[in-house]
Amino acid sequence: MSIVRPSPAQKTRRLVVLAAAVFAVVVPLLQNLLNWGLTQAEFAADGNSTLRVAGYAFSIWGLIYAGILAYAIRQVLPNTGESTLINRMGWPSAVAFFGIGLWIIMAALNLKAASVIVIFASLLAVLLPLLALAGVIRSTPLMHRDRMLLIWPLAALAGWLTVASPLNLITTATGLEALPAALSPLGWAILAVVVVTIVGLSVSWALRTLAYPLPIAWGLIGAFVAEQETQPALAFTALGAALLLVVGGVIFAFGLRRGAVRVG
Repeated sequence: MSIVRPSPAQKTRRLVVLAAAVFAVVVPLLQNLLNWGLTQAEFAADGNSTLRVAGYAFSIWGLIYAGILAYAIRQVLPNTGESTLINRMGWPSAVAFFGIGLWIIMAALNLKAASVIVIFASLLAVLLPLLALAGVIRSTPLMHRDRMLLIWPLAALAGWLTVASPLNLITTATGLEALPAALSPLGWAILAVVVVTIVGLSVSWALRTLAYPLPIAWGLIGAFVAEQETQPALAFTALGAALLLVVGGVIFAFGLRRGAVRVG
């Protein structure tokens, strides 16, 4: 993987990435400090009768924020070269970071439909480039700085958004009484878990890094905890999906085809 010194334009991009990461982290802090608008819990409570996730599951944002800050700060250090991954993931990551910060604002203002658009746009902004670079990601050595400070933080963000986006969609549709009648609310919730699992396994197979499926499994376990008393069928579907993602992620990351690089 060739490493070169960043050009002035590339340095500017790196500063934008840092600004976007700071924006993503500071917005929820300010929103809580100023007690402005709806909290994330209050926003989710209006429409969570179809599918819920235990509140503790959202603590994963602490790790995600730490990861994206480490990723962004590394970019502006003078000794960080311009690798393929840094170059190709720069602008998409900035879009995703601005998006997750903007989502907090949309939730605070109770703009349900806008929140769905923003969170799915953030997901696609980070996930599609990761998939496009899957070959580079798979060949990056385990202890390479790009793996520790780029692949892991961005894959973890993509993984959490993979489970958070459908949850946001279902919560919004339920709150707006717009959930299609083709299935019962339970049916839609189970379908969402199944779709998330299929996407999670497919992307995990492509990327071969546990940083992606583990946040999805964490979210699904949160659904199991929240729903086991009221909707046990949904709860145990989510638990089974979480276990499948963990097992599948481990197999994909460490049990690769002959001749492939073990990437973890």
